[in-house]
Amino acid sequence: MKIPQLITAEFRRLTATRMSRIALVALLAVPVLYGGLYLWANQDPYAKFPEVPVALVVDDVGTPDADATDGVRNVGEEVADELVADGAFDWHVVSDAEAADGLDHSRYDFSVTIPQDFSEALASVSTDAPRQAQLVLSTSDANSYLATTIGTQAVERIRAAVAQQVNREAADTLLTSISEIRSGLVEASDGAGRLADGAVSAVDGSAQLATGSAALADGTAALAAGSAQLADGSARLVDGTAQLAAGASDLDAGAAQVADGNAQLAASADQVGDAVADAAARVPEARQAIAEELAARGVDQATIDAVLAKLDPLADRVADGNGRVQEVVGKIDALADGSRQVADGASRLAAGTSEAAAGASDLATGAAQLADGASTAAAGAVQLRDGSAALATGLGELATGADDLHGALTDGAERIPDTDAATRAAQAATIADPVDLETSAVTAAGSYGAGLAPFFAALAGWIGIYALFLIVKPVSRRAVTALHSPVRVTLAGWLTPAVLGAVQMVSLFLVLAGALGFRIAHPGLAVGVLLVASATYAAIILALNVWLGSVGQFIGLVLMVLQLVTAGGTFPWQTLPAPLAWLHHVLPMGYVVDAMRQVMYDGDLARAGGDALVLIGWLAAALVVAAIGVTRMTHFRTVRDLQPSLIG
Repeated sequence: MKIPQLITAEFRRLTATRMSRIALVALLAVPVLYGGLYLWANQDPYAKFPEVPVALVVDDVGTPDADATDGVRNVGEEVADELVADGAFDWHVVSDAEAADGLDHSRYDFSVTIPQDFSEALASVSTDAPRQAQLVLSTSDANSYLATTIGTQAVERIRAAVAQQVNREAADTLLTSISEIRSGLVEASDGAGRLADGAVSAVDGSAQLATGSAALADGTAALAAGSAQLADGSARLVDGTAQLAAGASDLDAGAAQVADGNAQLAASADQVGDAVADAAARVPEARQAIAEELAARGVDQATIDAVLAKLDPLADRVADGNGRVQEVVGKIDALADGSRQVADGASRLAAGTSEAAAGASDLATGAAQLADGASTAAAGAVQLRDGSAALATGLGELATGADDLHGALTDGAERIPDTDAATRAAQAATIADPVDLETSAVTAAGSYGAGLAPFFAALAGWIGIYALFLIVKPVSRRAVTALHSPVRVTLAGWLTPAVLGAVQMVSLFLVLAGALGFRIAHPGLAVGVLLVASATYAAIILALNVWLGSVGQFIGLVLMVLQLVTAGGTFPWQTLPAPLAWLHHVLPMGYVVDAMRQVMYDGDLARAGGDALVLIGWLAAALVVAAIGVTRMTHFRTVRDLQPSLIG
């Protein structure tokens, strides 16, 4: 018999009865049902998240905020409003008791609680006791384990959103403060400039002060010396004024006596003057009386004139004497008056010298104090001179430092951006969320289901071939007996499931591309990969059945389980334990998954070609192994061949 006849004979056997035809169709549909239904169920589960019921509990009581309308800001309510408006889940705002009861009775997949101190904790960042705000996630794996994972991711998104909002507000406050600092730096820079100018003027003034203080030091030194001399002279003055006071007192007493004596002398002189004046006044009367007396006695006129001529010189001398007496009396009177004035002056001199003595004593005391003060002033003037010199040096340094400060403040102000409110708001938003994810995918699956399609298509191919070998005879015993060509027997035994597997793979492809609408970049290549994969699987399971019979069929199931976890269809194969990662590079299903990804997502076709070569290598090796087994069967019979299988 030839290979086509062997294949035709096997197909006749498979379709001989109604039940066999039903069984064949059912087994052909296994990959379509497995891969199609699973991928349909998981086509885009993320789009259904808005239908996932989630309890949201808002216990936040808010925190005082002057900028709020009612004076209280409740961040928890703000977050809740945003979550409900976003609609990422089917949020139900309920109480704590309702959330707990709903979670226990599976009305909610998980619950999120915003505690009472949520707003207060967020506001604590500006206090001396900052603390983190908490979000409470309550889950129940009895409802769904993935719901817990989804809830954790949802709370993380909420946390990130709240953190972004808090960071944006904090950044805005910081930038506003920096803007105010810049304004202050500009003002400080102007002030530093004025300070520098003033310091320069102060340097000039300090130079003048140093010159003046030096002159003052010299002058105060001279003053100290002069005040010391004044103190000595005033001490001597005290002694002299004391002696003068004593002498003035004696002078006062003597002057009083002289004045009294002169007064008495003046009184006597006045009496003498009056007498002499009276006598001088009586001389003409006496001349007249003598003339009359002589005339009465009969003295002739000539005699009388002779006598009177002798008396007239005496009268003249009396008159002259009276004048001199009156002059002396006037002088005596003047002397009496002068001595009285001298006495009065001496009295006043005595009183004045007493006062002068007291003043001299005060002057001596003051001069001593002046000397001490002048000495202190001299020392202070020296210190002032030294200090003014140091001040001049310090003011020079101050001028330099003020100029440096002005330059530094100006430079610092220029380094701080001068931004308006809109720019600061944009900067705050950027600081709060500095990184934006821009996905640049070399290849893209398009949906969750399309991402799983390569893995489940590869797995469905193995399941389909495995199921076919439940009714397909790997090798016809009659062919083995009648033919002595192991190669033809092997090819005939492989081509039957390979053709049926091809039907399965084409049907699965139509479901993926048509019914589920997955985008496939290279449809023809995708069909080719599926056909090569199915043919390879058929060769492997054929070899197992040829050598081990039904035990080999069971090992085919074990291989499916191993490839299920090592193919890297869900998580990257690098996450596998080392032994399983090694199997990933050995077993064929991982290469099927990789090749399907390349042709579906428009990846590296050369890489897909390499995967196909690996599969063809598996195919050839499996056929060689199967042919060797068939050769053994054509030449030998063992007791195992005659015994029934342990499995069936």
